[in-house]
Amino acid sequence: MEIQPLYDKIVVKRAEARDQTDSGIYLPGKEEAPQEGEVVAVSEGVPREDGSGKLRPLVIKKGNRVLFGKYSGTEISLEGEDLLILREEDILAILVPNAADVAF
Repeated sequence: MEIQPLYDKIVVKRAEARDQTDSGIYLPGKEEAPQEGEVVAVSEGVPREDGSGKLRPLVIKKGNRVLFGKYSGTEISLEGEDLLILREEDILAILVPNAADVAF
């Protein structure tokens, strides 16, 4: 089953929680849910305010890796997969890979 968000909504699959930092330090205690994830679905857009009936596409695209607010969105489960539905304004940033880190 596919999900198609409406208006300014975005569906995100939350990144896996990490128990170790990049430098190898283990993080003890309760793991918090990460505030980043991958966009799996985006709405077609929101109606323009000029009354033309045309849609303004969202800045966020499917496949983007994004950061979002800690208490943002609504958690859902679809076919056993945990997802988060966010508004476009809940997205804080798009994570862009560093060109030096990308292998060609």
